[in-house]
Amino acid sequence: MASQVEAGIVGDAENVIGRNTVRPFASTPLSDQQPMVGGKKPRGSATVRKILGLEEFFSSTIWRASVAELMGTAVLVFALDTIVISTIQTGTDMRNLIFSILVAIIIAILLIATLPISGGHINPIVTFAAFLTGLIPLSRTIIYIFAQCVGGILGALALKAVINSSIQSTFSLGGCTLTVVVPPGVSGHGPAVVGIGKGQALWLEIICGFVFLFASVLMAFDHRQAKALGRVTVCVILGIVLGLLVSVSTAVTATKGYAGAGLNPARCFGPAVVRGGHLWDGHWVFWVGPFVSCLVFAAYTRVIPTQLLHTIE
Repeated sequence: MASQVEAGIVGDAENVIGRNTVRPFASTPLSDQQPMVGGKKPRGSATVRKILGLEEFFSSTIWRASVAELMGTAVLVFALDTIVISTIQTGTDMRNLIFSILVAIIIAILLIATLPISGGHINPIVTFAAFLTGLIPLSRTIIYIFAQCVGGILGALALKAVINSSIQSTFSLGGCTLTVVVPPGVSGHGPAVVGIGKGQALWLEIICGFVFLFASVLMAFDHRQAKALGRVTVCVILGIVLGLLVSVSTAVTATKGYAGAGLNPARCFGPAVVRGGHLWDGHWVFWVGPFVSCLVFAAYTRVIPTQLLHTIE
């Protein structure tokens, strides 16, 4: 059993870059995807066991791999929130471009670092999409997302420890915001709430989340494309796409108070837990939107002809 679990970890990493050894997810599997056991198709209970993968809850290998997700997400939150604060403080006209470039670099580096260990998710969106497309079982999905959320909290705590309270208050610890309260001296009419509505933000999360999955994550899941491009190229593309989407979502709204599409619930969760306050206002948007995107993405992969989607060999 231990060797099978260890092979699963390698399989996840290889799935992003090379060969695939992970089992498919299929609530109603196609006949050509079902393995033959003793000349017979497996029963439904066997399929459910594979989907749940309960044995991984007791695998030290999986839990050790989740440490990479925890540390990777912690560094990601610390780095991205630092970038958010510093780019706003500079007041440069090209801050969106600078932000996109820095985000792409940070994410690419962290993906390269964590990919051989855990598969390089460091994002609940990627983990949930991997589950829905059959690359990992439910148990590993829960373990990874839990680790990512803890990592988000640790990253926010680390940032809080190195910046003063004034910056924490001014920039909301670099967290995900829909609105902010503008002081009387700035608005001229007393305290005012500026930002965007929850409905608009939800649609931005859904649309940007699907674009992220469609334009980059699908390529990483398809081992044929990933192998042709190479590990570093795939990681860089993922970083660039994510950085551009956050920047574009901020630019199209052009509204003060809105921090842009979160596209990583763990990154939004960490500062909200540590800082609290208005960071919880509409926080559900940064979870519901991306997870709806994952469902749409999973439906899309079901539409693609099996022979064209190379996540399963």
